[in-house]
Amino acid sequence: MRFLYIVLCSVMLGLTATVPACAQDEKPVTEGMVGDTLMADSAMMLVDAELGDADEAQSTAGGGLHKQLKQKFIEGSAGFMSLVALALVLGLAFCIERIVYLTLAEVNTKRLLNDVDGCLQQGDVERAKSLCRNTRGPVASICYQGLLHIKESIEDIDRQLTNYGAVQLSLMEKGCTWIRLFIAVAPSLGFLGTVIGMVMAFDQIQTAGDISPAIVAKGMKVALITTIFGIIVAIVLQFFYNYILSKIERLTAQMEESAITFLDSVTQYKAQNNG
Repeated sequence: MRFLYIVLCSVMLGLTATVPACAQDEKPVTEGMVGDTLMADSAMMLVDAELGDADEAQSTAGGGLHKQLKQKFIEGSAGFMSLVALALVLGLAFCIERIVYLTLAEVNTKRLLNDVDGCLQQGDVERAKSLCRNTRGPVASICYQGLLHIKESIEDIDRQLTNYGAVQLSLMEKGCTWIRLFIAVAPSLGFLGTVIGMVMAFDQIQTAGDISPAIVAKGMKVALITTIFGIIVAIVLQFFYNYILSKIERLTAQMEESAITFLDSVTQYKAQNNG
C-alpha cells in the first residue's frame, strides 16, 4: 500500500508537469494545471484514507496469541471455563512445589559419599552422621539411616537402606497424584461443557421453533471452546508432570548407586574395626 501511494503521487506530479511548451494562450494552460493539481490532491486523500483504514483493521485483528486466547476464554461458558482455569492454577501450584522440592533435593552425591567414606576410614562415625544430618536430600538421609545401624550386620543395614529408600521415594512422589488428577479432570470438564453447550443449543432451537444456523453455531462455539481449553490445560500439566517424573527417576538412580557405594564403605569400616 505504501508503494502504491508513492507511485500514484509520482504519476500525479508527472501529469502536472506535462504542460505544452508551445501553448500561446495562458488561460487554458492555467486551468489544466489547476485541474490536475486538484485531481492529485483528491487521489492522495483517498489513498491516505484507505491506508488509515487498513492500519486500523490490522491493529484490531493482530493482538497476539494471548489476546486471542483471552477473547476465546470470555466467549466460553463462564462456569465451566472457570473450573478449567481453576484446574490449571491448582495443577501448576502442585507442579511448582514438586519442582522446587526435587531441585533442592539434588546435591553432589559423589562428594558426599567421599566425605562419608573418609570419615569411616578414620573411624569417626559421629562426624559422618553430622555430615549426613546437615546435608539435604534423600541420599544423605539414606546414609544417615545406615550410620544409625552401623553396628548391625551388612544384611540388616542393606534392609534398612531399602526400606528407607522406599520412604524417600514416596516423599518425592508426594503430590503427583493430584497432578495426575488435574490432567484427567481438565479435558473431562471441557467435554462436559461441550455436552451441556450442545444441550443448550438444542433447547434454544426448540424454543425458537426453527433450526437457525445462527443459534446452532452460537451453542456449538461455546461448547467447543471449553473442550479446546480443557485439552490445552491437560497438555501443559502433562509437560510439567513428565519433567517431574524425570527428576524423580534421576534421584532414584542416585539413591540406588549411593546405597551400593555406602555399603562398600561400611564393609571396609567393619573389616578395619573387626565388625
